[in-house]
Amino acid sequence: QVQLVESGGGLVQAGGSLRFSCVASGRTSVFRNLHMGWFRQAPGKERELVAAIARNGINTYYSESVKGRFTISRDSAKNTVYLEMNNLKPEDTAVYYCAADVSQAVNPNRRATQYDYWGQGTQVTVSS
Repeated sequence: QVQLVESGGGLVQAGGSLRFSCVASGRTSVFRNLHMGWFRQAPGKERELVAAIARNGINTYYSESVKGRFTISRDSAKNTVYLEMNNLKPEDTAVYYCAADVSQAVNPNRRATQYDYWGQGTQVTVSS
């Protein structure tokens, strides 16, 4: 069992920046075998993957809507995955979730249903 605890988020003006952290409980050896993703869900919309990072810490994925503005990274020594969000836009307003994928695929999955563990969710509100 893996527990994910997020921190960060909040209210920011358009053009501003925020940083999320997500700490996974358990042994470092477990975290190193997890693909990690950041999802978001806006009211009335489906939960979407915005960024993911493979267990190797090298392969990454970004949705087109955040590419060039968001950066995902991980520190396996700290069991932590980060999401740096720059040049935020009002359309980035959503609840953001950290998630873990235990699959043995080379790269992280992209559908929410394929992720096994979830953080509690954190609200991001970007004002115009």
